[in-house]
Amino acid sequence: MSFSGSTAGSGSGTTRTSLEFGRTHVVRPKGKHEATIVWLHGLGDKGSSWSQLLESFPLPNVKWICPTAPTRPVAAFGGFPCTAWFDVGDISEDAPDDLEGLDFSAAHVANLLSTEPADVKLCVGGFSMGAATALYSATCHAFSQYGNGSPYRVNLSAVVGLSGWLPCLRTLRRRMQGVNDAIRRAASLPILLCHGTGDDVVAYQHGEKSARILSSSGFQNLTLRTYEGLGHYTIPEETDEICRWLSANLCLGGS
Repeated sequence: MSFSGSTAGSGSGTTRTSLEFGRTHVVRPKGKHEATIVWLHGLGDKGSSWSQLLESFPLPNVKWICPTAPTRPVAAFGGFPCTAWFDVGDISEDAPDDLEGLDFSAAHVANLLSTEPADVKLCVGGFSMGAATALYSATCHAFSQYGNGSPYRVNLSAVVGLSGWLPCLRTLRRRMQGVNDAIRRAASLPILLCHGTGDDVVAYQHGEKSARILSSSGFQNLTLRTYEGLGHYTIPEETDEICRWLSANLCLGGS
């Protein structure tokens, strides 16, 4: 499946009240609990697929929460239902954004983090559509509100996105202009983006442009890692980089 060539529109009309999130998988810390990261899977996947990999990461101070997205009609599949954090047809500046779906999933992530201990650092990350939802959460953090204007009350400490893209890309810079509090919060939020040049599902250009727009909008603490020839999947070199970056930016285990 490729988003880049789809011409299907977004907006399936599914009411959010009819959607239910699937099973949530939790990987508990093996050492002192210092950070909680909600990790979001890609389109059509489930939380258990990632919990098994995340459990192998050498990050004993991290608790991982891996929810499963609701099953909903997806425009990219001609309306066929699958697990998805929001509806999507095409990834481009001209494509409509499913703001209601994005807010719905970002609120679910925030709710999962809201019950964590006060001294624990809160983060969100994901792969593909999960990365897009994580980056949308980063913008909610900067504005202290969702796209619908409701308050966003989670204080994020870091965001990670693999092989993803930034939703609402065309409006971000305009919304940030002159909003000093949002600019300050954006500048202090560490973001790691990783993308392969051989990605044939979410083209590298989308990841690179997302990083450029985020940086120019005020998210100055952003790192983009490019992996030559990497497709729409992960490799040990990439996961090793994630572990190093999280350890350094979250000061895990005294690092």
